[in-house]
Amino acid sequence: MALDGAFLRHIKNEIECYALGSRVDKIYQPNKEEFVFYLRNKESVHKLLISSRANSARINFTKYPPQNPTVPPMLCMLFRKKLLGARLFKIRQPDLERVLFLDFECKNELGDLTLVSVIVEIMGRYSNIILVGENGKIIDSLKRIDELTSSKRQVLPGLKYELPPAQNKLSLLSDSTEKIVERINLQAYKNDKSTSDIILSVVKGVSPIVCDEIAFKSQTYKERGLLNILNCLKKVVNECSGVPFIVYDNEIPKDFSFFEPTQYENKFAVKKCDTFSQLLDEFFKKRDNAERIRAKTYNLRHQINNNIYRLKKKIKIQVAELENNENKKNLKLFADLVSANIYRIKDGVSEVTLENFYDENLSKVKIKLDSRLTPAKNAEKFYQEYKKSKVAIEKLTNEISKAQEEIAYIETVLDEIDRVRFEDELDEIKNELFSQGYIKEKPNKVKSKKDKALDPIKYYLSENIIVLVGRNNYQNDGLTLKTASKNNLWFHVKDIPGSHTILVADKKNINDDILIKTAKIAAYHSKAQNSSNVPVDFTLVKNVKKPSSAKPGMVIYNDYKTIYVTPSEKFIEELKYNEDLFKKIFKICFK
Repeated sequence: MALDGAFLRHIKNEIECYALGSRVDKIYQPNKEEFVFYLRNKESVHKLLISSRANSARINFTKYPPQNPTVPPMLCMLFRKKLLGARLFKIRQPDLERVLFLDFECKNELGDLTLVSVIVEIMGRYSNIILVGENGKIIDSLKRIDELTSSKRQVLPGLKYELPPAQNKLSLLSDSTEKIVERINLQAYKNDKSTSDIILSVVKGVSPIVCDEIAFKSQTYKERGLLNILNCLKKVVNECSGVPFIVYDNEIPKDFSFFEPTQYENKFAVKKCDTFSQLLDEFFKKRDNAERIRAKTYNLRHQINNNIYRLKKKIKIQVAELENNENKKNLKLFADLVSANIYRIKDGVSEVTLENFYDENLSKVKIKLDSRLTPAKNAEKFYQEYKKSKVAIEKLTNEISKAQEEIAYIETVLDEIDRVRFEDELDEIKNELFSQGYIKEKPNKVKSKKDKALDPIKYYLSENIIVLVGRNNYQNDGLTLKTASKNNLWFHVKDIPGSHTILVADKKNINDDILIKTAKIAAYHSKAQNSSNVPVDFTLVKNVKKPSSAKPGMVIYNDYKTIYVTPSEKFIEELKYNEDLFKKIFKICFK
């Protein structure tokens, strides 16, 4: 894990510089694994994110706090009761352990000053956030650990807090580098592990990237020697003089550290950040947001996929019935032939061969009869069965078509969920599904008159050109059928679920470059987001119609052209949007 004890020491130093002496203004618990503390001082308010997520546990100031629930969890209420108004007066880190103690000075129920600590343990899937009183006893914790979970260490209310079991490693803070080198050389003599693995097993508070860097430098610059390299590292850790760097692999964050890594030798891009908190924000932002949304949409996806499975199973059965009824088209021919030859057919026969007078060659047709019925009754039975099959074919064809349309609609909702970035967007999708009868439980957040609907996603292309993108099917309908002008251009990926995209611009300002950029935006906001050479149709808004009784977001259009583009996240991120300018343009375009 890159967030090792040495990195955490730099984070501790950063929090001390900016927030020591601050008071707790607000506390939120956005989900079961995270807290956000608003720390206010004379200069500003800092949002301190504390996360115990398995693959992104950390503590840092954030500019992107998660959205808060409407009703705070009980644990959040307890933290508020104990800490609101408290002053952060000390931050402790035992040696280079991945544990931080945030010590707060606050008042108890009697108004007396007391000490309460928030202990942050950064240990992968064992990460935890623990509230401890002045007596050292646990008040409560994010994750309770009993004897069934761990026989070595329990974390339960009322128990004395104990540090996680120590590892048999040497510390850059409390042990000499000579002793560390001696231990490393001894381990190298005993086993065949790589130098990096040996350093990792010997030195406390360093992550694999640090060990790899030490090994790389000791092999590349042999004249410096392992001892000198460790001395330099010891100085950086002691003085907290490190600099935050992120390693990128094709624009995807790969690793980070408190120094500039040289081990990659230009294989990966390395970026310097302004602060350690900014580094963690940037590194974990996309991953955290995706995990939060994935957790919140799990049950919803399950319900939607069940609907799709049910509909596909229904279609399969109906197609089989349709094929069976298609095979009954000869019943009318049998009825006509039997009726025309009643005088030739004897009562009680079970089979008859007759000439097909509809065929020029008068081919023979073998017809099975019900021997219990007269020839006239057999003909009548054939007519009745033919009429039933004809009605069944018509109904089945209609039902199959409706089910296919329903699947197409549900898949557009599934695509919207895949592209959700904020919880407000998810709330609107849930409201849509509830109103359409696909989910039974009413969404927790019911919009009141004061709640404003989300605006479409906006992209600013030039001084007089903007692009509006619908976030969900209801917004797609509103954007295309109400908001957009008839002469605006409407874009949508061809035969693939995606958002309605409107190009708002005067005709004279539209060129091929603008069309391609808008098509890329439409392709990005679709199920084909990660595909290449995506077909995107575009036409005037006046050519887009909504059939009666059609599902939300479902439209038909004509007189269109098609552009093939490849969507790119980098292109989307490069599009800058100016809110003030947009408001002016919006008034001009839609007044």
